[in-house]
Amino acid sequence: MCDHQPQDERGFTLLEVLLAVAILAIALPVLLGLRNFDLELQSRSMELTTATLLAQEKLLETELSGSFPIGESTGEFQSPAPGVLSSITEPNRAPGYRWKRSIMPTPLELIREVKIQISWPRGQQEETMEVSTYVFAGLAF
Repeated sequence: MCDHQPQDERGFTLLEVLLAVAILAIALPVLLGLRNFDLELQSRSMELTTATLLAQEKLLETELSGSFPIGESTGEFQSPAPGVLSSITEPNRAPGYRWKRSIMPTPLELIREVKIQISWPRGQQEETMEVSTYVFAGLAF
């Protein structure tokens, strides 16, 4: 009889292999879920950045107009920004984004509060962000 078993053979036991597969089976779905969550955050971040830039643009447009009549106005971002040649911009540069501008009086007669609200569709819901500032109305009211 030949009972020859080398003592220095190395390898993984079946239990070790099964344990490694079990750990992978638990970890991979979690990691893939985190990746999907990351993609969703990136998409939301892009939308908020776009909305913020559009709100800043509307605030600047309002301030540069020099006229601050009390009231509300609304619109969509389909035309090029003021001062930008239409040939270098796309016709609908922010599809789905809408704005609402509210100019309200304040306790100080010469100061107006300007609020810009940007809204856009997100799935079945509508997201909204709002920025506001105060402007000196001077004698132009």
